[in-house]
Amino acid sequence: MADKIYIQNDNEKIELTGIALADFLNVQEEIKNAELAKQAEAQAKATAKAALLDRLGITADEAKLLLS
Repeated sequence: MADKIYIQNDNEKIELTGIALADFLNVQEEIKNAELAKQAEAQAKATAKAALLDRLGITADEAKLLLS
């Protein structure tokens, strides 16, 4: 964890402490978790697509041709 976290309010630099710091860190964790979930979902979709193409015995380019 960072030693200190500051926010800028106009020209004033304010250190986050207490509840504000906890809220900030929670939001950062939520953003990180959302990004990890998004990456996992993309990986799962790619894996499912590859499995389907393998079952069909065609390439992605061939699938595109069939759908055009």
